[in-house]
Amino acid sequence: MDISEHICVAGKILFERRLTDLAGGNISVRDGEMIYMTPRYSGSKFHWNLAPENIVAGRLEGDEIANNPNFSREGWSHLELYRHYPDIQAIVHAHAFYAQPFASLCMPIEPVLEANDKFGVVQVIEPAPAHSRDLADKVVAGFAGQEERIRTFAAVVIIPRHGLIAGGKSLDLTLDTIERVNTNAYCILARKMLGA
Repeated sequence: MDISEHICVAGKILFERRLTDLAGGNISVRDGEMIYMTPRYSGSKFHWNLAPENIVAGRLEGDEIANNPNFSREGWSHLELYRHYPDIQAIVHAHAFYAQPFASLCMPIEPVLEANDKFGVVQVIEPAPAHSRDLADKVVAGFAGQEERIRTFAAVVIIPRHGLIAGGKSLDLTLDTIERVNTNAYCILARKMLGA
C-alpha cells in the first residue's frame, strides 16, 4: 500500500471508529522531505471517503505544500511539528468522541489503562485560534520534552476546546495513539458513572 492509499485507509478508520467527525481532523505522513496530507474539508465535503488522488503532497522546504489550494486548515501545526521534531513521521489531528469532553473543559487526560502509561498525562496546550500559525507554535511547544515518546511510539496533546493532535514514528502507531487516548477518556467517564 502506498502512502496516499494508507492515509485514505487511516481516514476511514478514524471516522468509522468515531475518532474524528465531519467537522474536521487531518492526517499527514512524512517521507523524507515530502509531506502527504489529507485535503481541506476531508470531513465536511469528502465525508472521509478519500481517494489517493485527493491527497495533497509537496516538499516541506519552502512551504510548497502550503501553497496548494487544498492545503488543510490545520496543516500549519503538521508542518511545524515536522520541522521541530525530525523523528515524527506521521501526524493525526482528530476530534475523538470521548476525548472531546476533556478538550471542551481544557482538562488533561490521566492514564487509567496500562496501555496508556507510555503517554503519561495527556496535557492541554495553551489556547490559540484554530487554523493559525499561533496555534502551530503552541502545538510545537506542547510536544517539548516528549521526544523519547515520539521516537518509540508517539506523543499527543489536547488542543483546548478543539481536539487531539498526535505525532509519532509511523502512521499506524500514531493512529493507535488517538484510539488509545479516546478509549482511556471513555474509561474515565465510565468510572465516574460507576461511582469510582
